[in-house]
Amino acid sequence: MFVLYETPAGYAIFKLLDEKKLEQVDNLYKEFETPEKANKLLKLKHFEKFNDTTEALAAATAAVEGSVSKPLKKTLKKLLVDDVQASLLVADAKLGSAIKDKLSVQCVYNTGVQELMRCIRQQADSLLGGLPTREMTAMALGLAHSLSRYKLKFSPDKIDTMIVQAQCLLDDLDKELNNYIMRAREWYGWHFPELGKIITDNIAFVKTLKLVGTRENMGASDLSDILPEEVEEKVKEAAEISMGTEISDEDVLNIQCLCDEIIAINDYRAHLYDYLKARMMAMAPNLSVLVGDTIGARLIAHAGSLINLAKHPSSTVQILGAEKALFRALKTKKDTPKYGLIYHAELVGQASQKNKGKMSRSLAAKASLATRVDAFGEEATFELGATHKVKLESRLRLLEEGNLRKLSGTGKAKAKFEKYQAKSEVFTYQPDADNTLNVKKKRKHSEAETPVKVEPVDVKEEVKDEEETEIKSEKKKKKNKNKNKHGDEEAPQQSVEVKQEDPEDTQPPKKKKKKSKHQE
Repeated sequence: MFVLYETPAGYAIFKLLDEKKLEQVDNLYKEFETPEKANKLLKLKHFEKFNDTTEALAAATAAVEGSVSKPLKKTLKKLLVDDVQASLLVADAKLGSAIKDKLSVQCVYNTGVQELMRCIRQQADSLLGGLPTREMTAMALGLAHSLSRYKLKFSPDKIDTMIVQAQCLLDDLDKELNNYIMRAREWYGWHFPELGKIITDNIAFVKTLKLVGTRENMGASDLSDILPEEVEEKVKEAAEISMGTEISDEDVLNIQCLCDEIIAINDYRAHLYDYLKARMMAMAPNLSVLVGDTIGARLIAHAGSLINLAKHPSSTVQILGAEKALFRALKTKKDTPKYGLIYHAELVGQASQKNKGKMSRSLAAKASLATRVDAFGEEATFELGATHKVKLESRLRLLEEGNLRKLSGTGKAKAKFEKYQAKSEVFTYQPDADNTLNVKKKRKHSEAETPVKVEPVDVKEEVKDEEETEIKSEKKKKKNKNKNKHGDEEAPQQSVEVKQEDPEDTQPPKKKKKKSKHQE
């Protein structure tokens, strides 16, 4: 049974002389109390030394990833491939499985092997007799530095550190600029209080102070490069009738030094913003197109890294930055917040107050997809962000216009919309509604007029039908009954005459009824 021990200087392979000692894990440390006892249990079989730090770094990274390096593969082939029954004790389970797959060598990894590795580390100087301690320490230090640099260089979490730091610095610069400008306005306001109300732009105000100094120099100075002509005239007129106090030249000098600091910080802030914009377009182009450079950088800074932000669901991205309001709402059992840092995005700002929640939810969903494409995608393009932004803008237009027809393509949503949507109806003016007489009589009158015109036609048709049927019956009776011919002929004629008289008798009373109704 062999033991694989990894050192910064190379690979050491020991042969375990007494395998039964490995079963007694609790008493194993007693066998390594002295170098003599350790040499009785373990014997150095082979030591494969690294040529330089680069080879050591490659072997270390391979061990971290759980793969077999080239020097280790060559060494194990020489020693273990010939011995079929040999087994290898390893300190890493991944490395053991890789060795077993490539070289078909049985590898053992358990708690006893871990305790054995600790004991070997204790007596490593005596077991590895050929290597001096100073050389081993130097190799360990060099390998540690190289491995740390390798991890920092290729770690995906560390690439967006520049974005996080730049955004935090931008926020700090904004705070400092606000404090300095407020101090400059208050300080110079004792001398020229009217200037603060005339010039609202902070940078133009600071540049004017630096150029002019006291208000007595306003009339002689040229401010056309800083201010428009109208504002310049107002400033010069106000300087002549100002109510401010007099200040000394030393006070003006200190105020001008403060103005220099403000201008320098503002220039550095503009340079830093350009740097942040370039980094965001390189790192997260889709997120930058959707929510903007500043909001995207704040989301990444709040989440910690771009990969951490990509792991968040869209509901978390929507309220990212509003954690205090969320937990307060959960504690007091009130409505949870609808937006956090995403509230300052351009699309949410364009929406009305009632549609801000809907737009923030839609924008968070698209931003979550864009972040995952930026974090795990191979090509750095902003096509996905541009297409999603066009869709969100069209949705915003539909929400603002109040037309929800095309928000969903399903027929169910369309039917639901038609169910609750009020249909427009055109009402015409009815002059009959202005009449104060009883409406029921008029309805009866209209009902009575209609059947009068129709009934005579129906009666005539019925009479004709009856005459035809009676004539047919008369012919049959003539054939069957020859004796009573004259009696049968008179009867139908009388019946016809009676039935012909019926409409004449029925019509006059209806006309009388009409006349009676008109008279009433």
